[in-house]
Amino acid sequence: MPPTTGGAAEPKQDRSRVTRQRLLEATVRCVAERGWAASTMAVIAAEAGISRGALQHHFPTREALVVAGLEHIFEERRLDLDRLTATVGAGTSSGTNDTGADETHPAESDTTETDAGRPDADGVHAVVVRLVEIYTGEHFRAALQVWSAAAADPALRETVLPLERHFARSAHAMAVAALGVDDTDPQQRALVQATLDLARGLGLGDLLTDDSRRRTHVVRAWSTQLAAALGR
Repeated sequence: MPPTTGGAAEPKQDRSRVTRQRLLEATVRCVAERGWAASTMAVIAAEAGISRGALQHHFPTREALVVAGLEHIFEERRLDLDRLTATVGAGTSSGTNDTGADETHPAESDTTETDAGRPDADGVHAVVVRLVEIYTGEHFRAALQVWSAAAADPALRETVLPLERHFARSAHAMAVAALGVDDTDPQQRALVQATLDLARGLGLGDLLTDDSRRRTHVVRAWSTQLAAALGR
C-alpha cells in the first residue's frame, strides 16, 4: 500500500487558516468602525460570521485575540507599504484614489526619472499620493483606535509601541527609496519625515468627515514644494 499523505488533515488545516484569517480581518473592521473598547469577542465573532465557540478555539481569551489582532493590523499596514512601493515603481495604477480626486494617478502620466531611482516632479507627487492613501485607509483607522486605547492602558501600550516603531521605520525606509533621496543628508531626511507627518495628519483630518477635497489640494501643494526642495 502507498503511504498515507495526510491529505485528510490538509483541508481541515486550510479551513482553520481561513477561519483565523476571517477573524483577524473582522477584528480590523470592528476596531476601525466601532473602536477598541466596543470590539468584544462576541462582536468580532458576529462580524466574522462564526460562533463564539469557534472564535475561542482559535483565541481562548480576549488578550490572545488582542495580540493577534494588533499584529495583523500592523502587518497589513506593512503590506500597504509594500504595495505602495510596487505600484509607484511600476507607475501603472489609475482611477479614483483615496485623496478624493477622480483622476488618473500621477504615475500613469509621462513620468520619467531624473536619474536612476530619482523620480521627477510628477513621480514625487505619485509617491506623496500613495503615502496619504496609506494614512487614510481602514488599517490606519484601526491603528488610530488602538493608539487612543493604548494611551490609557500601560499593558496595551507595551504591546503597541514595538509594532508602531517597526512600522514607522518601514514607512520611512519605503519613502526614502520611493523618493530616491539621500537619507544621510539631514535636510532630505527631514523632508521625508515631514512628508510622513503630513500624511498622518491628513489621515487624522479625515477621521470624522470627508476631507478629500481639501486633502487633494494640500497633497498637490506639498508635492510641488517637495519636488522643488529635492531639485526635481
